[in-house]
This record gives sequence, C-alpha cells and structure tokens, in this order.
Amino acid sequence: MEKMKAVICTKYGPPEVLQVREVETPQPKDNEVMVKIHATSVTASDCIIRGFKLPVSMWIPARLALGLTRPRKAILGLVLSGEIEKTGENVTQFKKGDKVFAHTLFQFGAYAEYICVREASAIALMPFNASFEEAVAIPFGGTLALYYLEKANIQKGQKVLIYGASGAIGTSAVQLARHFGAEVTGMCSTANLDLVRSLGADILIDYTKEDFTDSRKQYDLIFDAVGKKKSSHLPYKKALNPNGKFISVDDDSPGKRAVCKANLIILKELTEKGILKPVIDKIYPLDQIVDAHRYVDKGHKKGNVIITVK
Repeated sequence: MEKMKAVICTKYGPPEVLQVREVETPQPKDNEVMVKIHATSVTASDCIIRGFKLPVSMWIPARLALGLTRPRKAILGLVLSGEIEKTGENVTQFKKGDKVFAHTLFQFGAYAEYICVREASAIALMPFNASFEEAVAIPFGGTLALYYLEKANIQKGQKVLIYGASGAIGTSAVQLARHFGAEVTGMCSTANLDLVRSLGADILIDYTKEDFTDSRKQYDLIFDAVGKKKSSHLPYKKALNPNGKFISVDDDSPGKRAVCKANLIILKELTEKGILKPVIDKIYPLDQIVDAHRYVDKGHKKGNVIITVK
C-alpha cells in the first residue's frame, strides 16, 4: 500500500489542530486523473472550516454537513497545481506529465502530495507563463471575482469600487474589472496602496484614512470582496447611483456556477495574455502549514499565501 504525506485536520480549532501525517495514496478511478501536487494555497475558506468560524445560527446545519467534531474531509486544501501522474481508463483530455491547476470545490484534499479529481471537474492546463506557485494563486480568488462581477453585469465605462482590493478575491477583481472596461476604485489599507495601484486601479482609497461613503462620488457597482462580517456596517447605499448595485461574496454560494472548468480556462487565457497577474504574499513549505494558517488568520495577507509540496 503506497503512502503519501498529507495535512490532517484532527478537530476544529486553531492552526495547531493541523498535523502532517502519512496516509494512503489515492488511485484514480476510470474518469479521474491523479495529480502530483506541487503547490496549494491557504484560502480564507480553509481557515473558516478549520476553525469552524461560522455564525452561531449556522452551527447545527454546518456540523451536519461538514462533520460534528472535525471536518469529514480530513485533508483540507481547495486549490492545487501540479503534474498528471496517472489517468483513468476513460480519460481523454489529459495525459501523464501535463501541468494542471484545479479547484476542488469543497471536496478539499489539496494539502497532500497526491490527489485524484474527475476529468470533468474544475481542472485545466496551467497557463504556460506561470510557475506552479503562480498558477495555484489563480483559481480561488479568480473564479469568485469572475462570477460575482459577471453576476453584477459589469459594463464598460461603469464606475466600480472594490472593497477589500488587496486580498485573494480583491486583487483578481481589480484586474478583471479593468479588463471589462470599468473605471476601478480600489479600497485597501495604507500598506497595500502600491500593490493595488500596480494591478491597474484608477483611483485608490485608504480605508484607514477615508470613508468612501462620505465623499460625493457615486458608483455603478460596489463589490465587497471580503464578506459582510467586515462590510455590513457600511452605509454603502449613499455611494451608489440610483440604479447602482452592491454585491458581496457572502450574497450566495456560487458553487459550480463559479468553480468550473470553463472559468478556469478563461482565467488561464487572461493570464497568458498578461491581463491577469497572480498575487503572492508568502510561500511556505508543507511542513510549515501551521505557520501559514496562523499568518492568514491575522487577516492582513496580500493576495495569496502559497504552500509548496515536495
């Protein structure tokens, strides 16, 4: 029986509940590919599940869905990049050696040396101009930013405010909104102004010094890229045009509507054209996964925190 290294979430709690252990190496079914993982990422969703950081009203249904005392999916990790190691008998789109990136859509499993995913799931060839670390910085924030901007029917020439422009979703949203032809205002802290400017924001707002709702500027779209836990107190309606829209990453659970092969291919092509640039804050090896989760828990990361798997 072949073994591999993986990070196991032993129970809900602080980063220290994560432990590197040896587990059985998965083998692909007929419609699956086996990926040798080179990189993964510590996303906000991984930290929410690990720490069970959910509203009290959601505790019972969440524990029934995710697991009572610990995650039912013991190996966390939503996104990955790596190489195809094996293919199932019915697989036609990939071959051994292909470099791919993927989003597991709450099947998790990316905090490991190997994973098996369905060929039809959200997996695609990596951008040819991206490293494994850069490629894995695309799927989480990229798919969500793309989904919500399209859901808001973003249009060329609109004035768009990205609230939380320096996070994984926000950095993708700034670049995608620019790609769609909008005038982009990026809102972030003082330390992240240069980063957001470099991504193409036309106007910058330092939320530590300025309240955007106090200005006379009106927006066609305000996109909350951090969640209503931080944005719910904002009187954002004051800053919207009469027909303006406010949309938040907490508005719904996009699921397969956002995380799909088609969207990964769109993001791949935009990356290859230089329109979308992955943003990486820090890179940790797999055996420092606890430190990486501690850092993300602080809530100040810029873009993505990457884990290398070797």
